[in-house]
Amino acid sequence: MIWILSVLVFWAVAWWVNIRLTAQKPSRFIGFAVPALFGITLLLLWEGLVRGLGISPVLLPPPSAIGVTFVQSLPILWADFFQTFVKGALSGYIIGCSAAVLVAIAVDRSPFLQRGLLPVGNFVAALPIIGLAPIMVMWFGFDWHSKAAVVVAMVFFPVLVNTVQGLQASDTMQRDLMRTYAASYPQALMKLRLPAAMPFIFNGLKIATTLALIGAIVAEFFGSPIKGMGFRISTEVGRLALDMVWAEITVAAIAGSAFYGLVALLEKGVTFWHPSQRG
Repeated sequence: MIWILSVLVFWAVAWWVNIRLTAQKPSRFIGFAVPALFGITLLLLWEGLVRGLGISPVLLPPPSAIGVTFVQSLPILWADFFQTFVKGALSGYIIGCSAAVLVAIAVDRSPFLQRGLLPVGNFVAALPIIGLAPIMVMWFGFDWHSKAAVVVAMVFFPVLVNTVQGLQASDTMQRDLMRTYAASYPQALMKLRLPAAMPFIFNGLKIATTLALIGAIVAEFFGSPIKGMGFRISTEVGRLALDMVWAEITVAAIAGSAFYGLVALLEKGVTFWHPSQRG
């Protein structure tokens, strides 16, 4: 009971502090402090409720137990991270997104592909990963290659559709001006259409960051070597070691957030001229 009362008091104080902070002039410090304080409050509320209500750690371990497991299992977590994220998700992301941009350029040049490939792409993008992953594991084996293949299939069409839309973003007057200058298609592509498409391309790339990590983890549920984040989660759930499962989830959350932030930072540097990046 003391735990619950303490957390509720802290929650009320943190709520008041957040209200005062948000009323101040926006700054980088306030932009960081408000979500950080809110996140810390949620963790303390989680800790207090689990301990105060006597919830079994098999059902929901407290954050303190998850933190201890995280620190004690760093070598295992690092090996799982490297296997799943670096080998599976990142390699599939690079291959799938690069292929999507190249195919989008070909689609932009061919009305036949626009009418034929894009509807098929929308159909494939709607396929559930739990149906696709076992097939890829059978085709490419149990190592990271099959996970990369699943990631390629998941990220390819979102990036393709966004890139095709982006290549059509330049208006008719701009394209007519390039033709007036006798610019060839490669010149118009590099100097006008690709730069205009960058906000659309990065929108697809940011969506693909989340899909890549999800695809790699879920694919490991259907077969993997004795390491990997998906393998560890499925194994530890069977052993009722929920603290280790939450530690793997924490690694996935950190990796996914950092990956998304890196792509967003790259977008800000490339599309600094776009209205969405101003201010």
